[in-house]
Amino acid sequence: MSASEHRPMPGPDGQASLDEQLLVVRGLRVGFSGQEVVHGVDFTVRPGEKLALVGESGSGKTVTALSLLRLVPDADYAGSALLAGGESRTGVRDLLALSERELRGIRGREIAMIFQEPMTAFNPLYTVGDQIAEVVQLKLGLAGAESSRLAIQLLADTGIPEPERRARSYPHQLSGGQRQRAMIAMALACKPRLLLADEPTTALDVTLRTQILDLLDRLQRSHGMAVLLITHDLQMVRRFADRVAVMEHGRIVEQGTVAEVFSRPRHPYTRELLDSRPQRGVEDAAASASATGATPVLEADNLQVRYPIAVPGIRGWWKRGAFVAVRDAAFRLLPGRTLGVVGESGSGKSTLALAALGLQAHDGRLEIMGQGWGTDGARGDRALRRRMQVVFQDPFSSLSPRLSVGQIVEEGLLVHAPELGPAARRERVRAALADVGMAEDRFPGLLDRYPHAFSGGQRQRLAIARALIVEPSLLVLDEPTSALDATIQKQVLALLQRLQRERGLAYLLITHDIDVIRAMAHEVMVMRAGEVVESGPVAQVLLAPRQDYTRELVRAAEAG
Repeated sequence: MSASEHRPMPGPDGQASLDEQLLVVRGLRVGFSGQEVVHGVDFTVRPGEKLALVGESGSGKTVTALSLLRLVPDADYAGSALLAGGESRTGVRDLLALSERELRGIRGREIAMIFQEPMTAFNPLYTVGDQIAEVVQLKLGLAGAESSRLAIQLLADTGIPEPERRARSYPHQLSGGQRQRAMIAMALACKPRLLLADEPTTALDVTLRTQILDLLDRLQRSHGMAVLLITHDLQMVRRFADRVAVMEHGRIVEQGTVAEVFSRPRHPYTRELLDSRPQRGVEDAAASASATGATPVLEADNLQVRYPIAVPGIRGWWKRGAFVAVRDAAFRLLPGRTLGVVGESGSGKSTLALAALGLQAHDGRLEIMGQGWGTDGARGDRALRRRMQVVFQDPFSSLSPRLSVGQIVEEGLLVHAPELGPAARRERVRAALADVGMAEDRFPGLLDRYPHAFSGGQRQRLAIARALIVEPSLLVLDEPTSALDATIQKQVLALLQRLQRERGLAYLLITHDIDVIRAMAHEVMVMRAGEVVESGPVAQVLLAPRQDYTRELVRAAEAG
C-alpha cells in the first residue's frame, strides 16, 4: 500500500455527496512494513462540524488523523481522503494521492493540527511569538513586523494575559495551559477549514481543561471551521462534539450523533467505554483505625517549602528572596486510608509529595511512622525509604528502558534486602508481579522483556510491583492514572483498591482528577497557590464544599 499505488475513490453517494461534506474518508488503510494497523476506515466531516474520534491507546485514532496529512513516518496508505474545495472553493483533492509539495500547501493553511503535548511540539530555542510569526510568514507571506503583530493578536484571541510579554517568552516559561493556548494560536494563524485536535486537554488540570474546551468551542464557531477531535475522554466528547466515531483495533465499530451513541450504544466496546468511570471500592470501615490509637503513617504540622529566587535590582547583589511553594500544611494519614491532595498545576501538591518523600527540603514537622527525615542519619533515611515508596504519573519515563522487567522490579531488594540470594529475589519478583496481575503464564518470558514491550496500563502495573516489592506501609501516588485511557484507569484504580484492602496500605494520592478522588480517597485536602484552602472527609468536602475554589473544581469536573 502506498500513495503511488493509490487512486482517488468517490464516496458512496458520488460527487454530489461532497457538496455537503468538507472531508470524505473511504476505505482508509494504514500499515507498517506489511502489518496493517488501520483497517478500512470510513467517516465524513461536514463544514463547521465537530466530530470526535474516540478509542483507547492503540485503537488507531491518532494514526488515522495524522494520515490525513501523511505525517506518519514510513507508513503505507490505501483508500481515499477527499478534501472538498480549497482557496477557490472548487474541485476535490485526494490527500492520499497528492505530492509532498502539494500537501505542504494544505498543512497549516487548510488543515491545521493541535498536538497533545505542546512542550515537545514547540521549538525550545525560539520564542513563542517568533514561532507563530514564522507560520504566518511562510503560509500568508506577511512581512516580519506585520507577522509579529498578528502573532500577538492571535495570542490575545486565545485569552493569554499580557500577550506582548508572552510572545517574547520561550515555551518553558509558559504554564501548561498557556502553552496549549499558544499552540491553538499557531494552528489558527491561517484560519484553516479543518482543525485536527489530538488529545488537546489530556495533560491539563480540570479547570484548565474546561477553559481550553470553551476556547476551542468559541474559536470554532467564530471561524466556522470543522474540528476532528481525537480523544479517549468521553466527558469531553459529551460536552464538545456533534458526532462521535468509536474506534477499536483499527476499525470504526460505531458512529452517530453524540446523543444517539451515548444514550443507546449498540457495540459492546462502546458500552464498555461508557461504563469506565472510576468506581469507589475503598473500605470506609478503616476509620476504626483512629479509634484504636493507631500510629499515623504520615503526619505533618506547619509544613513549609520555600524556593530561593533572585531579588530584582541592586538588592539582589546581597540577598536572595524566597518563593513559598507550600505554606503551613497540616495533615494526618492513618494505616489503610487514602489522603487525596487535589489542586491545579502550581498549587503545591507535587511539592508537598516531594517533601513527604524526603526529596525536598522543608520546615516544620513531617514524620513517617513517628520518625522525621534526617533525624537518624543516612541509615535511618534508608529505613524510611523502605516504608515509603512512590508510583509516578508516566510509567514509560519512570521505568529504565535499559533494564529488563526482572531487573526493574528486583532493584529495591538489592538496596533494602541485600541478604536475599538471586533465587530468593527471583521468587519475590514473580510473586510481586503476579499480585498486580502480571503473572508469567500470561506473559511468557516476562522477566526478560523490556518496558517498551508493554502497554501503558501494563507498565503502570510494573511500576506498582516495583514499589510493593519492599513491602512498604505507604505509597505516594503522583497522578498514577492521568496518562491512561478510561478503561485502563478503572482497572489500575481497582488494583490499588484491592492492594489497600489486602495489605492495609496507606496512600498519599496526588491528582487533579475529582473522579479519582471520589473513587479512592477517605480524606481530601484542597490546595491552591501553596495553601490548604479546605480539608476533611471526602464526602463532606466534595458534596458540601465550603470554599468557592473547591466548588469551582467540583463544578468543572461535573461539566467534563
